[in-house]
Amino acid sequence: MERNQVTIYTDGGARGNPGPAATGAVIDEKHYYEYIGETTNNVAEYKAIIFALKKIKQLLGKAKAGETKIEIKTDSELIANQLNGQYKIKEKELASCFIEIWNLRQDFRKVEFIQIPREENKIADSLVNKILDSKLL
Repeated sequence: MERNQVTIYTDGGARGNPGPAATGAVIDEKHYYEYIGETTNNVAEYKAIIFALKKIKQLLGKAKAGETKIEIKTDSELIANQLNGQYKIKEKELASCFIEIWNLRQDFRKVEFIQIPREENKIADSLVNKILDSKLL
């Protein structure tokens, strides 16, 4: 990764809300995902962004991360608007995720959060469903 900008697609989801949950991220056409246990859809969406920021920092290294602009694309209107300061955060668990993201973004030149239509996030969504299907079968 020799660019100064990286676009990441993220998704998180829970079956049952709360229920078994997973996160997915697409970084440079590579697929990353993890099972995160029982939680809500909104927490899973936040955890997907946390997972992605930690992964890209690991891939870039600390020095390169500090020079890189990150675009996080999510289909969650709530999460994008909370992270962009347009919606208040009322749930305690979401507030702690927000703080973790705020701290992680300090490792990069700039981090932007962009809400996209669900149909533009099919790959990240499929990663979440893939891991949930494998855990629930």
